[in-house]
This record gives sequence, C-alpha cells and structure tokens, in this order.
Amino acid sequence: MSDETVMRDPQQMTILSRREMLRLCSLGFGSLALSALLPNNAFGAAPFTSSIRSAHFRPRAKHVIFAYMSGGVSHLDSFDPKPELKKRHGQPMPVPVKPTMFNDNGNIMASPWETRPRGQSGIEMTGLFPHLADLADDLAVIRSMTTKVNEHAQGNYSVHTGFPFLGHPSAGAWTCYGLGSENQELPGFVVLQSGGAAVPHGGVGLFSSGYLPAQHQASVLQVDRDPALANIKPGERDALQRRRLGFIRESDERFTQSLREPQVEAAIRNYETAYRMQAAVPELCDLTGESDATKKLYGLDATDKNKAAYARQCLVARRLIERGVRFVELSCLSGGIGAGGPGNPWDQHGKLKEGHGSMAFQVDQPLAGLIRDLKARGLLDETIILFSGEFGRTPFSQGSDGRDHNPFGFSLWLAGGGVRGGAVFGATDELGYYAVEDPCTFYDLWATVLHLLGLDHERLTYRFGGRDFRLTDVQGQVLRSILA
Repeated sequence: MSDETVMRDPQQMTILSRREMLRLCSLGFGSLALSALLPNNAFGAAPFTSSIRSAHFRPRAKHVIFAYMSGGVSHLDSFDPKPELKKRHGQPMPVPVKPTMFNDNGNIMASPWETRPRGQSGIEMTGLFPHLADLADDLAVIRSMTTKVNEHAQGNYSVHTGFPFLGHPSAGAWTCYGLGSENQELPGFVVLQSGGAAVPHGGVGLFSSGYLPAQHQASVLQVDRDPALANIKPGERDALQRRRLGFIRESDERFTQSLREPQVEAAIRNYETAYRMQAAVPELCDLTGESDATKKLYGLDATDKNKAAYARQCLVARRLIERGVRFVELSCLSGGIGAGGPGNPWDQHGKLKEGHGSMAFQVDQPLAGLIRDLKARGLLDETIILFSGEFGRTPFSQGSDGRDHNPFGFSLWLAGGGVRGGAVFGATDELGYYAVEDPCTFYDLWATVLHLLGLDHERLTYRFGGRDFRLTDVQGQVLRSILA
C-alpha cells in the first residue's frame, strides 16, 4: 500500500499521510473520552442553526418588544409618584445623599404633574403618560428596580446584557439563541430606528451577539428610509447574485470544514438571511396596506415629526411580531426643549418638565396604540412589551429644575405575554430614593422574561473561555407575583 492515501472530495482533493490520519483520529478519540468526562449542559439553539427550538417548558409568550427609554425616565414623575415630595418641596433631604453624577444637588423637588389612581386596579400614576395611564390595568409596574451603575453607557450595557461593559450578548441575542427563529426571511433580533434616532451611549455593542454565534446579533432597520437596512438593496435578487453567494458559501464551507470555526458558519447564514431580506424588508416597511384608523391609533398622523416617527417604529414592530420575529427593540428620538442628547434623550439634568414632557408626548400614544392593536389582533397574549430605562432620577433637584441619576430605586413596566395586568411589585421609600420593599435587579427582570418565553434562565448557557455564561450571570429570580 502506498505511504499516502488519497481522499477525493467533490469540492477539492486533499492528500493525507498515514501520520496525519493517525493524528486526526487520535485527537478525535480523545475528544470522545473528554466529552464523557466533561459533559456540556448548555441549552440553546444549535450553534450552526437558527431554526425554531423547543423551550424548557410551555411558554406563555413567543415574542418581546423592548421599548427602551435611553437616558433614565423619572419614576417620581411617572409610575411611582410620591405625595411627600409635594409636602416637602424646597426642603433639604432628611437622609444623607449619596454622590450623584454631577453632585450639583439641591432640595426636594415636587413633580410638576398631577397624580391620581388609574384604572380599576387603582395604580397611582401621574399625567405624564395619559394614554398609557388609561391602560393601567394591562401593566405590571415594578417599582423597586435597582442597579449598581450610575453612568449611561454602563447602565445601558447592564440593562441589555447583564454586564456593565462591552463583549456580552444582548438579551435579544440570548432569546434567539435559546428559541431560534420562526421566520427564515427575517432576523430573529431587530432594532428599529426612525427620524434620525441614535444608538444609546455604549454603541452598537448593546445589540451584539457577543460570544454567541453571530447570526443572533441584531439587525438595525431604519424604518423610514430606503433601503431600511444598510447594504440590503430592495429587489436586487437575481441569478448572478445567487451564483456569487453560492461561490462565497462553497469557499467558506471548505474553510470552516478545516477549522470548524462557528463564526464562519454564522457568516454564511448571515449572507443567506441578507439575500432573503432583500424582498422581505421592503414589504415589511411598506405601510400602504394599513388602514387609516390603524395609523391614527398609533399616531402616524401626528404633526409632531418625532411622535410620527416613533409611531412608525411601533407599527412596524407589530408587523415584525406577526411575521414571527422573536425580539424587537424600539429607539427613542431626541426630543424638544430640555431633552437630552441623541444617545440619551430622557436625561434631564435641567428643564425636567419641558424635556420629560416632550419625550413622553413622543412615545405615549404610539406605545398605547401598540398595546391596543396587539390586543385587538389576539397577539398581546403571546407578546411581552417591556418599558425601561437604565436608572431613575433623584427626588431632589439638580440645579433648579432637573433631576440627577438615581440607581437605588426606580420603575419600569411590562405588559402582555403572561404578565398580570394591574399589578405593582415592590416599593421605594416615601421620597422615592431607595427601594425598600422587594428590591430587584435586571437579572431578576430577564429571569422573568425568559421564564415567560419558556426558558429556564439557569439552563440557558453558553460555554466561553472555560466558563458557562448566561444572561443572568450567577443571579436572578423569577418575579412570580407579576405573572398571570
């Protein structure tokens, strides 16, 4: 027998020596033995596939819409009003004040918005969000959220990934990794922008797949532009392009067979998804088939261009959910007078009334319209809507008419998808400074969201760098009292 064995492959001819054959086989036997000793208990979609996967248990929801309020919404002026602030307006804080972002701290400041019970549940809310207040019985308000960070970029990463720095997968990527996709024509994780909305402080790493396979990262769609997705040109699909993609796939497959590099396989899948999106995305963003009543419900007819632009995002989010997309994130636009910068428009260190007022006017009707529309179409029961910023605001003023960052106790809300409407979880003290009843973290929030999606957050893991990582790190408890 010759010293060399020739193995013929349809794509290429590879020559293996006996020594090379033994080396490869011996490593293979060793890997089999090691796999028996060190089983990997990670659960999620197979590394090289994006098809639908089975959940750990029966899910209550299939999709998530994340309305992210970058900059930090004041809980005291929205979902956790405090009568004590009005009583003590202008007085010094009766408790020690911890260092703030700018340490330009004034006295207690009352909310400029009126407060009253809302809905049959009687949840106390201000008039900042009048349309959402009318839907109080559909909301589960968490009033005892906390975080360990007090700066925008770190806060944004903490909310999105569970870690206050770059490099970890976003919650949307984890969701797609765990459940796969219901639609092969569109990505499983989509971030919507319109009207020149900017990425929150921290950059596009907030939407990254991190160490997960790259097909789980977000695609950012500009829903009011053509093309909506950079480098994806509508209607360009033809035989020549198909042959080009075929050549790229063949080349990449030969490369990945030699190295078994997951990211190369992910790149192949991203090419294929991009090819199919050329037809799917233009149809998705074309709202001509929507009724005038539906457009008016969301506020697309608004004369305020920011409100109309955000309304378009909300309506496209519903259309994405109808097409089986797992996770959709909405992006705020920079507001009017007093609003923060493009990356953190809710950041009112001054002119709180003007800035929060303009931002709430932008998102209030569109989000309420989204809830009403999903409910009317029977989709709210299978869709979780999450409204949150990265932290809250202080009960004392910054300067004369703003509020600084407050990570010690703040509010967010969820609706739909197995959430108990009209519920309130936790509480802050009488001034709204610290969480004093059932304090919780973003780890608890994501543990709850994953639970509603049918995933056990402790089993949804991915081995990287010798450690099994998860969205909730080594923490997180399901907030069962807000479950329906």
